[in-house]
Amino acid sequence: MKKFLPTKAIKRPSILLGMLILAPFFAILSGCAAKDATEEKIKALPVSLTIDRFDLKFQRADAQALPKLKADYPYLFPSEFKDSIWIARQKDSLQLLIQDAVEAHFKELNHLEKSLSHLFQHIQFYFPEEKTPTVIGLTNNVDYQIKTVYADSLVLLSLDTFLGANHPLYEGIPNYIRKEMDEVYLPAQVVDKFAAAQLKGPQNRTFLAHLIWHGKKLYLQDLLNSHIDDAYKMGYTPEEQQWAVENERFIWQYFIEKQLLYDTDPDLIRRFVSPAPFSKFYLEIDNESPGRIGAWIGWQMVRAYSERHPNTPLKQLLQMSPEALFQASGYKPKR
Repeated sequence: MKKFLPTKAIKRPSILLGMLILAPFFAILSGCAAKDATEEKIKALPVSLTIDRFDLKFQRADAQALPKLKADYPYLFPSEFKDSIWIARQKDSLQLLIQDAVEAHFKELNHLEKSLSHLFQHIQFYFPEEKTPTVIGLTNNVDYQIKTVYADSLVLLSLDTFLGANHPLYEGIPNYIRKEMDEVYLPAQVVDKFAAAQLKGPQNRTFLAHLIWHGKKLYLQDLLNSHIDDAYKMGYTPEEQQWAVENERFIWQYFIEKQLLYDTDPDLIRRFVSPAPFSKFYLEIDNESPGRIGAWIGWQMVRAYSERHPNTPLKQLLQMSPEALFQASGYKPKR
């Protein structure tokens, strides 16, 4: 004869199974709620930035106004240069061409000021000891190696290096550099300089140490530039970001099989971390890969640690040794 289990005995496994299935869902909801609450606190912080257009003031200053301009911005006028040098620069044809391009592109900076205000609200929240800086817009002869400067209470923005990748002024500049010469990458450039000042350099010469150092910098992008896409945090195009996501398992497998993590060969930094048109696996896939893929992997390691240990104080995370962070992260490619 068929025996029936008591009703309670039937329901208990069903309830338990349902709870097990729903647990991750509730954890995700809880995490999202916590993030939303944090963002609300950050939005309430009284930070409102205005970009000081030094570029316009300099270009429009006559000889009589120049002494006051120098007094107001002494850090932009090296003492070894005479006034005649600055007056000549105002009339220089290349300088006039650059300034015209900047004024045409940046007719107003409201959108950029809003984005930077959002950024510095986050910096004030996570680093309350940091003062909100004065932000100054200027031109710098399209020097793409110094697009932004973050020093003490000043942020300098070379507006002539954010006119868009296809701007005629950038003709002759390699594509992998030009792609970041767009204002969508400007907030990430500022955070990159801020993060470098917050972190000590790699603690040893291993490849892993460099991956984690860059990963920590990019993790700060997650916290401070929470409103921008991952591609722009990394300095990638959306297509390059997608390539990294789709090939994460292959990249990691390559690093492990070649035993690269604890290798101290400096050439690994050039191949996988330094800015470059592509990463160098020395395989057919190289030309499809974006540069700095090692930094991207380091970012995923730090993210994995944060997801696994969400209560770790930020400063403790930033000070962790690369080996300890990697071991505790349990990092594995998601695909």
